[in-house]
Amino acid sequence: MVPAWSANATARAISTPKLTFTDSGLAAYLLTGVTNDATTGAIMETFVLGELTRQLTWSTTMSRLHHYRDRDGYEVDAVLEDNAGRIVAIEVKAAETIRPDDFRGLRALQRRLGDRFHAGLVLYCGDQQLPFGDALTGVPISALWTTPPPELQA
Repeated sequence: MVPAWSANATARAISTPKLTFTDSGLAAYLLTGVTNDATTGAIMETFVLGELTRQLTWSTTMSRLHHYRDRDGYEVDAVLEDNAGRIVAIEVKAAETIRPDDFRGLRALQRRLGDRFHAGLVLYCGDQQLPFGDALTGVPISALWTTPPPELQA
């Protein structure tokens, strides 16, 4: 279960959490024979949320994992918030290419948060890191388990 994110702690407490499988392999097995973009995307999102959950257990930055959905239909698959209130938002796409529209939810959250918004990432099945504007980047999903190039290590 991934709790909903809101800048307001009361709203966060009453918002609907996102239910996910903890094992993307089991989820994929249970969906055997159901092949469409929605199931592929859901399995990819489940995989990424599982990886983020595991990596948060050993990360040197204490962060909490949430999801975001507002009344206007903007969604973000993962919102990582550190103790200082900085936000890294992540959208997951099961495609080999990304489009500006894939950043729709990230841009909405960026407008809402201003300086608290540290970075917005679209994780996708391609192999290139692609800039999409101020603090917005397309990143291969493989970045979850590879060492970043020296220019990105900080």
